Amino acid sequence: MKKIAKGVFQLALMPRNAINCYVVDDILIDAGIRSSAPKILGMIKHLQLTKHVLTHAHADHQGSSSIICEKLNIPLFSSVFEKENAESGRVTEEYPDKDHFIARFQQKFWAGKGHKVSATIKEGDHVGSFIAIETPGHSAGHLSFFRENDGVLIAGDVLVNMNLLSTMVGLRLPPALFTTNKEQNIDSVKKIAALKPRLICFGHGPLLVNNGNLNRLIARLK
Repeated sequence: MKKIAKGVFQLALMPRNAINCYVVDDILIDAGIRSSAPKILGMIKHLQLTKHVLTHAHADHQGSSSIICEKLNIPLFSSVFEKENAESGRVTEEYPDKDHFIARFQQKFWAGKGHKVSATIKEGDHVGSFIAIETPGHSAGHLSFFRENDGVLIAGDVLVNMNLLSTMVGLRLPPALFTTNKEQNIDSVKKIAALKPRLICFGHGPLLVNNGNLNRLIARLK
């Protein structure tokens, strides 16, 4: 577990930051895949967490959610559009091709069982010292979290900072195979760029100090 800003810790769950989750104040954001639970619980064992929040309910973000919530006796929160998938555990339902072999693999081996969502989060709600930002596209109810006073952005999968096949580092859009609405996701990228984040934290890939990288990506998309 690595401290990256005041009250913010990165939990790298796979080598090369291939899958990350974060602790913000006393809140766990995302939970990797099903097999990530022991590693997460080991890293946070000295913390007193009060809730668990999802950026979105894909298998590599909710995989250990149920295990962790039950073990720590903490509630689960998501956006209203992610609630059904989070509670059912059927996390590939909105993929463009849920029958693709990778989607089937994720559902069978990465996804965790469903867990009751205690409350939903919408744009502007406080998540610890952060504010929720609705950033749909990669999934229908995707959330990001932003702290204005130091510019830290928990981006989820609106963007990734690595090629998920080669693990080569680089800022890019999330894979189309797992993205519900690519055009809407690009709008969400522009939305978070307007916030002028200084430090971007990804579900996949290392942290990025934003020295114009986001604006250069948007320029390439036009």
